[in-house]
Amino acid sequence: MKRISQSVLLVSAWMKRHKWAAFVLPLLLVWWWSLPRPLFDAPVATLLEDTEGQLLGARIAVDGQWRFPPGDSLPDKLAAAVTVFEDKRFNQHWGVDVRAMARAIGQNIRAGRITSGGSTLTMQVIRMARDNPPRTVWQKGIEMLLALRLEATYSKAEILNLWAGHAPFGGNVVGVEAASWRYFGKPLPLLSWAEAATLAVLPNSPALIHPGRNRAALAAKRNRLLRRMRDAGVLDAQTCELAMLESLPDAPIPLPQLAPHLLNEIAATQGTGRWRVTIDAPLQDRLTKLARQQQQTLAANGIHNIAIVVLDTESGKTLAYIGNIPDLAKEYSPRVDIVQAPRSPGSLLKPLLYSLSLEAGVILPSQLLPDVPTVMGGFRPENFHLAYAGAVPASQALGRSLNIPFVHLLKAYGVAPFHDALRKWQFSMLTQPPDHYGLSLILGGCEVSLWQVAGWYSSLGRTLLHYPGYQGQYAPTDWRLPHYLADEVLPEPDLQAHPIGIGGGAAWATLAAMETVERPNTEGNWEAFTSNGRMAWKTGTSFGFRDAWSVGVDPQYTIGVWVGNADGEGRAGLVGIAAAAPVLFEVRRLLPLGGGRWFPRPLDDMRQLAICRETGYLAGDACPVDSLWVPAKGEEGQVCPFHQMVYTDATQAYRVSRQCAGGAELVAVPWLVLPPLQAYYYQATHPTYRPLPPWRADCAGDDTDAAMQWIYPTQAGKIKIPRTWDGELSAIVFSAAHRRPGAAVHWHLDGQYLRTTRENHSIELQPPPGPHELLLLDDAGVRLSRRIVIE
Repeated sequence: MKRISQSVLLVSAWMKRHKWAAFVLPLLLVWWWSLPRPLFDAPVATLLEDTEGQLLGARIAVDGQWRFPPGDSLPDKLAAAVTVFEDKRFNQHWGVDVRAMARAIGQNIRAGRITSGGSTLTMQVIRMARDNPPRTVWQKGIEMLLALRLEATYSKAEILNLWAGHAPFGGNVVGVEAASWRYFGKPLPLLSWAEAATLAVLPNSPALIHPGRNRAALAAKRNRLLRRMRDAGVLDAQTCELAMLESLPDAPIPLPQLAPHLLNEIAATQGTGRWRVTIDAPLQDRLTKLARQQQQTLAANGIHNIAIVVLDTESGKTLAYIGNIPDLAKEYSPRVDIVQAPRSPGSLLKPLLYSLSLEAGVILPSQLLPDVPTVMGGFRPENFHLAYAGAVPASQALGRSLNIPFVHLLKAYGVAPFHDALRKWQFSMLTQPPDHYGLSLILGGCEVSLWQVAGWYSSLGRTLLHYPGYQGQYAPTDWRLPHYLADEVLPEPDLQAHPIGIGGGAAWATLAAMETVERPNTEGNWEAFTSNGRMAWKTGTSFGFRDAWSVGVDPQYTIGVWVGNADGEGRAGLVGIAAAAPVLFEVRRLLPLGGGRWFPRPLDDMRQLAICRETGYLAGDACPVDSLWVPAKGEEGQVCPFHQMVYTDATQAYRVSRQCAGGAELVAVPWLVLPPLQAYYYQATHPTYRPLPPWRADCAGDDTDAAMQWIYPTQAGKIKIPRTWDGELSAIVFSAAHRRPGAAVHWHLDGQYLRTTRENHSIELQPPPGPHELLLLDDAGVRLSRRIVIE
């Protein structure tokens, strides 16, 4: 406290001896704090640049001015042209050029009016920062004082950059960078000497002279500057002469708009400013042209919109982002960014369920899944081609995109766990609880975006590219959405607390199944696409033919394609294989091939197990065995439930038992016994499938265990009788499957015998409206009944 009092006394004594300080020091403090804060606060445009600094697109500032965010520096050519024209002693003075000011005063006195201001570049920056107040002696004095203050804080390069970023260049063009793009269509470093000189003279009278008019005056002014630069030693004579021969630009040209939808996305999520993104500008341009060409073909069928995303698989960075065809007619909604839009995914979620089921040990890749007419709680799924295989290996069900097997798989895995996994994988458009979607979730009964889908598929590929197989353990990959900001620092994945991990074995098996994708002839000739290099790919078609999807993954690239109408209008033929897959492979054709590189097989997350050759389950005692590499969790899978040891006579024509046959004629045969309904459809495409032989006449057997199953109706409930073209009620075909060939099945309706069928157990009926009971009784006494209500 004593020291503070002594200091105050010393300062007071000094002030008494130097009375002028009481006046000067406050003025110095006012001067020091006199600069506007911030110096410039005008709104700026939003810029999108690729990693090389190439302008991809720009959005005008909210005040209607093309005012770019300030750059880091000014190229030497432009800096030289500006200083020679505006302030030739810029690097020598401290903000005010006394000689220039004296010359300006003399010129104004001789002319009797203000003809020259004598302002330095520093003073011009101050004037622009103060919103160009009226030109008076008082304002000029303020500018001089503030220019000295600006020079005390900012370097010459910073001041020159401030001038270049805020000088007017005619019309609504502010700043030299915006002017370079508007008048010459190129970035500042690529300007010629003539172009740099043109931009240097424009701010001198931007309201009267710009490239759209008064071209002769502008050319004369530019050439005078070029000669001054020659005389100052900036240019040699030959360069000066050649520069003066260059023509002037025409009227302002449009700025590049290579990625308008990504620009809008960034403006909405990141705000205004200069954003450098991972987009490859030449690739973006090529794919935009490709999308236009493909759209012209699809438009003949009333399909108008296409979206494309290309990612680097290993890093997840976005290389191309085509949100829509940007120059479509207004009625086709070209501004809608389909990449981010919620759409029905069709079959695109099947690989997600497949990989989860492999990882959980619910299935093995070759395990049979049911493919029969199915009704579950009122939900009746159908395959695209309206046919049934009876039972199909899970990998083939994925490759052929069969709906019914995946509904059964979702039921086995669980709707709630699958829904939870999707949410943790950032499919944020699933806003309803699992029960809201039910089993339709796997067939597109929800909404996702192309952005989210591409992110998942690239993450699956990245799992294998980052797989540390040689370390003897699996590290889950960083499941995340793609990224597009070049300077974004991504956090390292938390390998201990990752919510949903897909092991390397499950990832590899999923991509292997997707590599063999095929479609029936009703969807298209998929073989036509196999010459484009190895790729795991999947298509999707939403209900009502409103969305066609195709997504492909290889070690280099992940490609996502959506085709359809932004307004949701469905069109015949708008299916993934016909509309989206051709675009996918045209995109892949434009990308460098990977030289045969493919995802490594992660053997430390796989096991070589004994698998039933016919059913794909873990081999049981009665199974023919293959040794296959499967995901590690396959060890926890189910032992084959369909093979059983059957005893027959020596001819294998009849079944016998130990009680009725001697040891010499008792033959133990491993037999594939599918449920009757599966067997009914399975044997149509598998000629080697053998139904169980009948019991020999002298042997008693038990065939009551699921000997019959309904084909139609698949469940009890209401049946609506359709009408024919002339309005008459048509017949209903009731069908059943019997495990034993040649079995006699006696049909009864409401206790009345109808007829007996053999082999083909189908019957046409026209029961009257109301409740009924169908009863089937076979020749072994097996009963099967179904209660129905006819409407």
